Amino acid sequence: MKVQGTITLKQGRDHSAKRFHPWIFSGAIQQTLGDPKDGDWVEVQDAKKTTLGFGHYQKGSITVRIITFGTGAPTESIYIDKIGRALDQRLETCVASEFTNAYRLVHGEGDGLPGLIIDLYHDVAIVQAHSFGMQNDRKLIAEALQKVFDIRSIKLSAVYNKSISEKSESEYLLGMAAVPHIVAEHGNKFYVDWEEGQKTGFFLDQRENRKLLGEMAKAKTVLNTFCYTGGFSVYALQGGAKLVHSVDASEKAISLTRKNLDLNGFDPNQHECFASDTFDFLKDKKDVYDLIILDPPAFAKHKDARHQAIKGYQRLNAEAMRAIRSGGVIFTFSCSQVVDSQLFYDTIVSSAIQAGRQVKVLHHLSQPADHPVSLFHREGEYLKGLVLYVE
Repeated sequence: MKVQGTITLKQGRDHSAKRFHPWIFSGAIQQTLGDPKDGDWVEVQDAKKTTLGFGHYQKGSITVRIITFGTGAPTESIYIDKIGRALDQRLETCVASEFTNAYRLVHGEGDGLPGLIIDLYHDVAIVQAHSFGMQNDRKLIAEALQKVFDIRSIKLSAVYNKSISEKSESEYLLGMAAVPHIVAEHGNKFYVDWEEGQKTGFFLDQRENRKLLGEMAKAKTVLNTFCYTGGFSVYALQGGAKLVHSVDASEKAISLTRKNLDLNGFDPNQHECFASDTFDFLKDKKDVYDLIILDPPAFAKHKDARHQAIKGYQRLNAEAMRAIRSGGVIFTFSCSQVVDSQLFYDTIVSSAIQAGRQVKVLHHLSQPADHPVSLFHREGEYLKGLVLYVE
């Protein structure tokens, strides 16, 4: 890997890098030698010119994302090594099994590859580059994936790069695969369309939370809001729910939910879909549901939107608490990274006060083992959830 420049940090601003935090902020930089362009590899030094690591350069608040710490310059084997370790972790922790063949293979900073997401759907890997550096290295990443899977005698049919930038196009980097693709998750089946669907085609981070919901759904009347592809609905019915209603403002999402319910062979009389705004749908539904899922999209992607996001979470949860039957259960989530777990908890407390209901916390939920969080990068813990018992 050719290193195109050297970043020297200010005195006293190198502590986080020495504690293996992978982000170098622009305000911590004393000097830039060379003329690195967005996506180039650069060396990071402390004020005494000691090498701390190497990473991708990109103009902006986060100027460098460190990929390898230490004095050894990175080689092209860096992706083989890191992706291999990530795959081994998923296999050793039984994320992948005979009942589950869809999981996150690389989770950015949590796997030492900031700016890179790789989701595996059976034998197809979906790559998303969230930095110019990872976009530049996408072909090296595809080659590394092929080698890692070949070494472990695991089939890999295709690698698809799903672009998140208007400046680049999505493309198959290796092989081809038909969509939609059927995957298994705890024995449940789902269609995944990585070409047209949101994110990489499916929300893998809720897998274990869906499983918990299924275990609590027997004989319940369930409302799944912001349902997208109906993941929670499928698990609820598999768990023996009496009736499930799925709600999403998107007609396309409702169509996907219906397809997944048909795929799993459920009785259509036990399920109904509604293309509706969740707030509007909840207005006249008091004492109808025993179990409600609140899994909205990120209400805030930046700190500037945090206040409005809190108001949105507060209103949504208060409406659900007012509507649910006494003794009902609410699964409530936030995937907004700028809303930390304590702020989310405090917001739900405020919702309970507004609703005038006595509420107990049964479970604190987060992301699963294939979305690991580095101890040195707490920002990777983005998914927060609570299971609430409403008296």
